[in-house]
Amino acid sequence: MKAHTKETQATMTPQKALQFLKEGNERFQQNLKANRNLLEQVNDTKDGQFPFATILSCIDSRVSAELVFDQGLGDIFSVRIAGNFINEDILGSMEFGCKLAGTKAIVVLGHTSCGAIKGACDHARLGNLTKLINKIEPAVAAVPEPADEALRTSKNLDFVDAVAIKNVEMAIADIRKRSEVLKEMEDNGEIAIVGAMYDISDGKVTFL
Repeated sequence: MKAHTKETQATMTPQKALQFLKEGNERFQQNLKANRNLLEQVNDTKDGQFPFATILSCIDSRVSAELVFDQGLGDIFSVRIAGNFINEDILGSMEFGCKLAGTKAIVVLGHTSCGAIKGACDHARLGNLTKLINKIEPAVAAVPEPADEALRTSKNLDFVDAVAIKNVEMAIADIRKRSEVLKEMEDNGEIAIVGAMYDISDGKVTFL
């Protein structure tokens, strides 16, 4: 499989970009990697890059967007931060990826059993991590059930995963609220902004 070119990127639509990601994740689940020569892609991309998607995911070592979507060099912009939340630097990176570099889809990718989400559920406090956890805690508060505080901890994995999904949804809302550039592009049909969850137990990505 060749690296994307200006011509192949120009044929991309938001729907086609998402389909490429879905097909890549199917290959990943089946352990059927696309046939690509990475060194050849190094050469193909030395003068420029033409990725088709921008993916915001967690730093979790099990959730590499390039791997779980079976993509090669020059295919996607990968933005990673613990808890996959939005800040102005990430928004700026997304605006660059979509408006200036031509990607057609933004995917906010959460995952099951997320350590950052667990920390937010437990209201963990540790150095600079405290401020990061603070940014995720609104998602904890936004999940109403279970009401019993004893069940609203990292030990309740169903609750953790519910918070992870809510965190993805809130990140998408943040993108639309805080970036006029990306909101306008979405409204014009130039890009798609979607959420997804990766299951660390089987490698499956479910789009929300």
